[in-house]
Amino acid sequence: MSTYIIRRLIFSLVVIWIVTILSFLLVHIMAGDPAAIMLGAEASQEQIDALRHELFLDQPLISQYGHWLKNILTGDLGTSLKYQDRVSVLIAQRLPITLYLSLLALVISIVIGIAAGIYCAVRRGSVLDSTITILVNTGISLPTFWLGIIGIYLFGLKLGWLPIQGYTSPLTDFGLSLRKTIMPVICLAIPSIAVLARQTRSSMLEVVRQDYIKTAWSKGLAERVIVIKHALKNALIPIVTLIGLQLRIVVSGSIVVETVFNIPGMGRLLVTATFAKDFISVQAITLVIGIVVLLSNLIVDISYGWLDPRIRFD
Repeated sequence: MSTYIIRRLIFSLVVIWIVTILSFLLVHIMAGDPAAIMLGAEASQEQIDALRHELFLDQPLISQYGHWLKNILTGDLGTSLKYQDRVSVLIAQRLPITLYLSLLALVISIVIGIAAGIYCAVRRGSVLDSTITILVNTGISLPTFWLGIIGIYLFGLKLGWLPIQGYTSPLTDFGLSLRKTIMPVICLAIPSIAVLARQTRSSMLEVVRQDYIKTAWSKGLAERVIVIKHALKNALIPIVTLIGLQLRIVVSGSIVVETVFNIPGMGRLLVTATFAKDFISVQAITLVIGIVVLLSNLIVDISYGWLDPRIRFD
């Protein structure tokens, strides 16, 4: 198992290096002078030259990447042109908010989605199975921003049950934080619940038809034991894969949700920086999001080896 984990770590380091290259090239794929674009049309040539020198844009591309990578490794992500503050400080303030919402939505998705999928597989053809299947197919097709707008209109403006914007830390005011978190988390969770429920149902249906499951039934084992101990673990590989993908989708979906609900997270910061042409912040945020997604994929890969020992020796 340790050899398998080391291989995955080495592969992840290579991918992180590729992500740094792609993040660095974000500034250089723009047409025109990046410094002039960031400062705007009213900037003087002296200001543009000063920014070019500060960002090493007056040096060869390899040297620029070397300086940028060196700064990244020392924790210096640059200074935001819009906020006039270090990008590392901005990310440290915003990243916990995005992770809190995303992980909470993912946990809810896993619990409800897998439970619904197991029930539908075990009670295949029942009325509740058909109802859940219809809801699942509907949930997959619903855009996240549309769910947010409908939630704001219905539960915020019409009924007045929930706040329509902002974020409060649960450590500051748990009650207010819970009320502000409900709609964003539900908007993030619904598509993931639908995807996980459908995949779990499909995987469980394949497993419950196997001979060893029929043997377990013939031995008179309890349904709970058969489903949890024998069927679910063997059906988890595709589900775990999907969970890793859903974390990536939830993190990227938080960009939309944070914009709709005006939540000061990483997604909102990325949108604001993009519109302000603050490409220093965009570079750093893209890199951080890429690393978060990569770490989630690494956890999924390691879990494969735990669930199926054969994968460790591939």
